Amino acid sequence: MYLYESKKKRSIWGTLGIVVLSVGATVLVMQFLPSFVTGDNQMEAQRLSTTVERNSAESNDSLPTTADIVEDNMKSVVGISVLQPDENSLLDINVAQKWGIGTGIIISENGYILTNQHIATSNNAKITVTLEDGSEVQGKTIWTEKNLDLALIKIESKNLVPASLGDSDTLRIGEDVIAIGNPLGLEFQRTVTRGIVSGLNRSITFEENGNKIFMEDLIQTDASINSGNSGGPLINGDGEVIGINTVKITSAEGIGFALPINVVKPILEKLEATGKFEEGYLGIYAHDKEVIPYIKSNVKLEKGIYVVSVDSSGPSGKAGVKVGDIITQIDNVVVNKMIELREYIYTKAPGDRVTLTVMRNNREETIVVTLGRKT
Repeated sequence: MYLYESKKKRSIWGTLGIVVLSVGATVLVMQFLPSFVTGDNQMEAQRLSTTVERNSAESNDSLPTTADIVEDNMKSVVGISVLQPDENSLLDINVAQKWGIGTGIIISENGYILTNQHIATSNNAKITVTLEDGSEVQGKTIWTEKNLDLALIKIESKNLVPASLGDSDTLRIGEDVIAIGNPLGLEFQRTVTRGIVSGLNRSITFEENGNKIFMEDLIQTDASINSGNSGGPLINGDGEVIGINTVKITSAEGIGFALPINVVKPILEKLEATGKFEEGYLGIYAHDKEVIPYIKSNVKLEKGIYVVSVDSSGPSGKAGVKVGDIITQIDNVVVNKMIELREYIYTKAPGDRVTLTVMRNNREETIVVTLGRKT
């Protein structure tokens, strides 16, 4: 009895001791475990933060800064001064002359410069190109396209630094861009402004000499573009020229436009390969669905480009193209913008044959056109 009770008491006290020890151990673990876990997490967080900061720093080091991009492109930017005759003068012996100021971008080592047509028209009296080192050389206009407001000037200089051209088809709204130009004259030459791509495929209309002018498929930017910036480059974050600055809406702040660089690439490729560019002539003018509502309110255009004028004695007129035709393809290449049609035609030469797919009276037709020579 006693022995049993003693064993029982010892058993109870032993059990209580184990319980007390277990509870005490649990309390100790609960007290110290959070600090261990927290300490490990803090160490891991610190390690991850350090890794992210290091990777971010390495990534930022590999990306060009605005200053890097400007420095790389500055030697390719030129000032253009054009002495133009005043056509309003009545007496030839007293022809008034005035200077126009603009910007250009070198696109080849041997002296081809891209700028705006309204700066370097084909009837200029004198063109002076100011290079980055301050030297001046005489230039000559070799190609213009009024509807695109683009022109090519040739100077007799070698070993120039051409700009790197990007792909304007890959542009995204919100992408960073930089503009370089000569606003308000050469005293502010090579001014740099920065902004973003505010819009793509923009169409605008304005009055010029009493005529309504349409410009389509433009890049819109809020980088400041003022008088004299015309013809200068619009540059992406990789330091590549993706547009040529052309016009600014004076009635609004922070709205400028540039022509996408891809449209002139076929011209540049031909110049590089053959040393000359002979433009094939199609003999039509058309608008896309963004512009047609302004001039043909009764036309519902979902795809293709609407033919608004045809040179009756030109290649398309002779082949049977008519006003009101909707061109949807050229040589099986889909076209929904006039600039796409231009870009394709620039790959061709006078005498080449192209096949137009057109919609006429809700029926699809094909018309073969032999390109003429643009004069």
